[in-house]
Amino acid sequence: MKQVIGVRFKPTGKIYYFDPGELRVEKGDYVIVETSRGVECGEVAQPNHGVADSSVVKPLKQVVRAADSVDIRKAKQNRENEAKAFRICEERIAKHKLDMKLVEVEYPFDSSKILFYFTADGRVDFRELVKDLAGTFHTRIELRQIGVRDESKMLGGLGICGQPFCCSRFLRDFQPVSIKMAKEQGLSLNPAKISGTCGRLMCCLAYEQPAYEYLGKITPGVGSIVRTPDGEGTVAEVNLVSGKLRVRVENIPEVMGRWYLRDECTYLRGGKRAPMAPDPEPESDFAAETDI
Repeated sequence: MKQVIGVRFKPTGKIYYFDPGELRVEKGDYVIVETSRGVECGEVAQPNHGVADSSVVKPLKQVVRAADSVDIRKAKQNRENEAKAFRICEERIAKHKLDMKLVEVEYPFDSSKILFYFTADGRVDFRELVKDLAGTFHTRIELRQIGVRDESKMLGGLGICGQPFCCSRFLRDFQPVSIKMAKEQGLSLNPAKISGTCGRLMCCLAYEQPAYEYLGKITPGVGSIVRTPDGEGTVAEVNLVSGKLRVRVENIPEVMGRWYLRDECTYLRGGKRAPMAPDPEPESDFAAETDI
């Protein structure tokens, strides 16, 4: 077990683990930590508690110190400056007639630079925009183009399931998602039903895919000849989740066939049946709280 605290840098952002050392904190306190972006001030979302070593991405960075009133005021001032910089940047984008959409503005804790995140359909020549912004804010300016999935991750929102976006809650990295997954899971191929708010295939399609692949390997496919308690027949329909097969059995006059449990049927030949597969690999561990 490892003693950690969970720190959040945005109101609805992800929670990251840090080593508190000898420091004891409560939920709602603020701490100064060192991240890949430099020194940051974050809010404690989870006080001191123990987690399994496997849940921690190493090396686990240690908390620098507890934040004082000056640090907290500075962090809040940065958030106000971000909102102001966002409005100014949008005005400058319109002035330079650039085909880009501003997504988010970020001030590091030390205010050494300003980061502007945007989306665009193609490459954008923003050199004049950078000069304009640098002349306005008198600091280092960075413009970073991101994809539509990163945009959803930053802005957050609710998915069609009614839950906050997975990418803004706990997904650290985007996993490959293909239309093949939707086909194997028997989902409608209507883009409106299998696409997220970002317009890309929903990330959650990948969650159950290992289970569907395993079930597909141990279940006789459509067209397979199987032996049922009522005799031999041909599989007409398969429900992987319930483990049921609809079989047209010889000498039984039911046109649609009868339903049998997978374990009641013995595969004989034909169809698309694959050899018995080993136990399924565990799904990827998308930890809700990870080190940054």
